[in-house]
Amino acid sequence: MGLPRYYRDHSSAVGILSLMARFLLLFCGVLGGLFAIEMLKPVQEAVIQPFTGLLAALSTAIILPFDDTVIAQGRILRDATTGFAVSIEAGCNGVEAAIVLIAGIVAFPASVKHKIIAILAGFFFVQALNLVRIISLFYLGQWNHTVFEWFHLYLWPALIMLDVLVVFAIYLQWLGKQNPEVTPA
Repeated sequence: MGLPRYYRDHSSAVGILSLMARFLLLFCGVLGGLFAIEMLKPVQEAVIQPFTGLLAALSTAIILPFDDTVIAQGRILRDATTGFAVSIEAGCNGVEAAIVLIAGIVAFPASVKHKIIAILAGFFFVQALNLVRIISLFYLGQWNHTVFEWFHLYLWPALIMLDVLVVFAIYLQWLGKQNPEVTPA
């Protein structure tokens, strides 16, 4: 089995360990930096809260052809008939999961072009699954509060992070196909 061209000069055990240390340090640095930026009040007000409201509006737009009793009020998804509502809060808008994915993509050695493509596609896939999550929780909450809590607190967070891991793995596989040249190990 050969190594990608990037690793040609780092094929020794020490070289691979230094690459892993570089990835880990860069990943943690980018992760911490992006989380710090996300928590800034101006960023929350100008980016995160409007984005969260957009998620509620998109969820409503997806549901409306099948259920005309749903309405979006800011970041709240409400059933006009029953009054049941879910509020999309920080940690439930997929931004944190996207930050983890972005940190992994940025930390892994690749061209800027490949990183930008991966970040855009990855953000789309994380948010697509997050819309499924929001809609499913909206209906689960109307059906059974205990099941809603279990899905909300345990199952969906794990599935969203698994989505991040799968998207990152697909990115790594895609990178390998972009640079098919290998050298013997």
